[in-house]
Amino acid sequence: MDEKSEIFDIVNDSDKVIGSASRNEVHKRGLKHRSVHLLIFNKQGSVLLQKRSMEKDTFPGSWDSSVSGHVDSGENYDEAIIRESWEELGVKFEGVPEKVFKVDACKETDNEFSWVYRHFSEGPFSPSEDEISEIKWFSTEILDDYNLRDSTVFSPAFSLIWSKLMKDPENDSNTQIL
Repeated sequence: MDEKSEIFDIVNDSDKVIGSASRNEVHKRGLKHRSVHLLIFNKQGSVLLQKRSMEKDTFPGSWDSSVSGHVDSGENYDEAIIRESWEELGVKFEGVPEKVFKVDACKETDNEFSWVYRHFSEGPFSPSEDEISEIKWFSTEILDDYNLRDSTVFSPAFSLIWSKLMKDPENDSNTQIL
């Protein structure tokens, strides 16, 4: 689907659907909506990240989660992660990947409530050229070093998700860990 014609559910502070609007209107007005993120790890413990296409309307050229995408209107989080994984990386799931935690809508997520999922795979992957300019494995040590030195390399949502994944979840009230 063309980004310009995408329709998202608008949600309230409790993540309950209260309406719908076009992608453009949701982003332009800063309305709360929904997204999903998938972190794919390999046997060495590295995480696969995507470099967002320069054509993206938000954070072009930034490194982001293995898969990151919006939840379409009428879709739930689990349906969205299965669809987005196929569209962005050619990863086909028979079931829902492991749910790790949920992040409340905030500035870093661009007002998106976001469920974060985890999966273990060595590939192969088929990145969508429309959405992704590059994919690359990053070790946790390198990611932690990058975040300390230059967090602008990564999308704000990924930086937030990574920091929440790496610290004790009980210290953060905005994250629900399963």
